[in-house]
Amino acid sequence: MKILVTGATGGVGRLVVDELLALGADDVRALTVNPGRAGLPDGVEVVRGFLGRPGTLPAALAGVDRMYLAPLIETNAQTCRLAAAAGVRRIVDMAGAKGDHWQAIEDGVEECGVPYVHLEPGEFMTNSRIWSAQIAAGDVVRDGYGSAANAPIALGDIAAVAARCLLEDGHEGRSYELTGPESLTRRQRVEQLGAVLRRELTYVDLPHEDLVAQLSGVMGEYARWYADGLAELSRHPQAAVPTVTELTGRPATTFAEWARDSDMFE
Repeated sequence: MKILVTGATGGVGRLVVDELLALGADDVRALTVNPGRAGLPDGVEVVRGFLGRPGTLPAALAGVDRMYLAPLIETNAQTCRLAAAAGVRRIVDMAGAKGDHWQAIEDGVEECGVPYVHLEPGEFMTNSRIWSAQIAAGDVVRDGYGSAANAPIALGDIAAVAARCLLEDGHEGRSYELTGPESLTRRQRVEQLGAVLRRELTYVDLPHEDLVAQLSGVMGEYARWYADGLAELSRHPQAAVPTVTELTGRPATTFAEWARDSDMFE
């Protein structure tokens, strides 16, 4: 069974490759824009291509049985049609909460007719890097909606679920909401980072428009979308769900564990 991992050198895709190999997959093909610099494990077939240029995909899709689909809205529908034409028999996509910005990913997958599994992770723990410059500069983190609570997820947990959905039967037609194991406010996340660093960090709430302006430097056009999402979470917190543990048989990574293992805040 040949499995194609798109975005194979990206944050999640690279980990999907590792998880597949750990589970015994022996026919993994990895799509990357620069095979010579991919640094993928021995035994992985590395092919050149990019989801943003669908013309590069037919050769990569040849002979593929199952595919992990990284999210790229602009060309998603065309990519899915190409996968269907190539005979792909299962697509495991990474999208987001139903009805939000990433709904187009799921729509494109379903419209192409290939059996699917939708992965719907919430916020990534790595998004906390938006605070790294402030933490490096001092003990005050200026952000917004400190009471907004959600259950951020580690990229490795998304990859672990994706690998199992690619290899195991019984997942087709399912949508899996994925979160970390605990819902935390943004203020609590900063406090946990301070504990890891052995520093007392102070969280300062910014007014909404000031937050949008600050986020624009790192998120560009998505700054207002992100800030509006925080406002919604302050009114309607996201609860943690046990899906990662149920599907992988291992505990999901806590935020504190992720922070201890990350070199982002050193």
